[in-house]
This record gives sequence, structure tokens and C-alpha cells, in this order.
Amino acid sequence: MAKIIVKQVRSRIRCPKDQKRTLDALGLKKMNATVEHEATPQILGMVAKVHHLVEVIKK
Repeated sequence: MAKIIVKQVRSRIRCPKDQKRTLDALGLKKMNATVEHEATPQILGMVAKVHHLVEVIKK
């Protein structure tokens, strides 16, 4: 499976609670934090939900 790197580039302040929980589930708790995940449908769906807060780098 392909790997992706997800970086949080915008603040979670004033975001709905479900988007904050999605960022937590991805492992992003602070600005400019990066995490690496497998590109599974579940992870890609979470990234799509918070696409305006994160940046995706394909590896």
C-alpha cells in the first residue's frame, strides 16, 4: 500500500467538534505536525473531511 504524509497547516480553532476528533484520530494535535499513514480508504476519507486544514504529501 502507498504511504502518505499528512501535515496540519491550519488551526483547529473554530472548527466543528467532529473535525477536531478527525484530526486527533489522524494523530495531528498541533500546527505543523506531520504523521505518516498507509493510504487506506479510511485514512483518505478522514483526510478528505479535513482537507482545508491539512496538506497531503504522497511518498
